[in-house]
Amino acid sequence: MTSPYQTFLSAALRRPATIGAVAPSSTGLADLLAAVTPTTGRPVVVELGPGTGSVSEAIQRRLPSDGRHVAVEIDPEMVVYLRSAHPKLEVAHGDAADLRAVLEGRGVTCADAVVSGLPWSLFRPERQRQILDHVAALLTPGGAFTTFAYRHAGAMAGARSFHRLLDAMFDEVIVSHTVWWNMPPARIYVCRRPLL
Repeated sequence: MTSPYQTFLSAALRRPATIGAVAPSSTGLADLLAAVTPTTGRPVVVELGPGTGSVSEAIQRRLPSDGRHVAVEIDPEMVVYLRSAHPKLEVAHGDAADLRAVLEGRGVTCADAVVSGLPWSLFRPERQRQILDHVAALLTPGGAFTTFAYRHAGAMAGARSFHRLLDAMFDEVIVSHTVWWNMPPARIYVCRRPLL
């Protein structure tokens, strides 16, 4: 099996508009993203854009044994890698823009947490909205959505559009400190109570 870095780099070179990164998330960033994962009961966690699974591992460490973790990945080679490297992970090959259909095929109608590794700043505002509409409809009343943005991309039009969209769609949006030990440095967004 290839290493996570080889798999990630190969996907990034094939699909730069959908991968949007040069390396998997650091352990520190992954742990912050996964912090919204419930640790008791039978929670459902949906992960968007798991890549090679660095955030998936952090979610799995928190998830109780009766929990369910569904990861939606668009890149077919990443899907193959994830299924081999992370056999406990339920991997769905699909596009986050079709999230409802992808999850309904697996009997998932709601989630206690949605954790995203998608490159939001590379998406057009319409695609951002389409995916966030699915996320908002999926969250349980006490659920949370978390994602990140690279600090250097903050001035990009897509990043500014995404930040405005989060403020318009969620009652609470918390922006973390900069995670400097990630490559590149990033901030976390934690969003709750969709304004449906």
